[in-house]
Amino acid sequence: MSATTTHTDHQVLNFGLGEERYCVDISLVDEIVDRTAKLTVLPDAPLHVEGVMDLRGRTTTIVDPKKALGLSTTSEPQRIVIFEAGPDESPVGWLVDEVEQVVGILDEDVDASVASSSVHGIVRSDDGFVIWVDPVSINS
Repeated sequence: MSATTTHTDHQVLNFGLGEERYCVDISLVDEIVDRTAKLTVLPDAPLHVEGVMDLRGRTTTIVDPKKALGLSTTSEPQRIVIFEAGPDESPVGWLVDEVEQVVGILDEDVDASVASSSVHGIVRSDDGFVIWVDPVSINS
């Protein structure tokens, strides 16, 4: 009996924002938490910054990617995806409607013809398209 391995070029976290499906490179994700903490609103913050919260003793900036991406904000976010922070940076979290799963994708399944500063490309899946976004460019 031989063991089979499945080759994937990238591991991404799929999540929902409204009716659309998005993904980010899983290596950028630190953790996923439920949206239960109260946010402290920051005066004069950019519109996509919802506020800050205390997450395990660290001030974490919470961003609404729907506002940053110009999407409808009618659905209520249920989870927060926390991204890795550099040694001299504060962590950033994204409000997302739902977290789906981590999946492996192949380079051949990514259509980079629509790539931009915030989008790596479109991932073709059995359920349709998933937009692969770069949280670093959207958070800044």
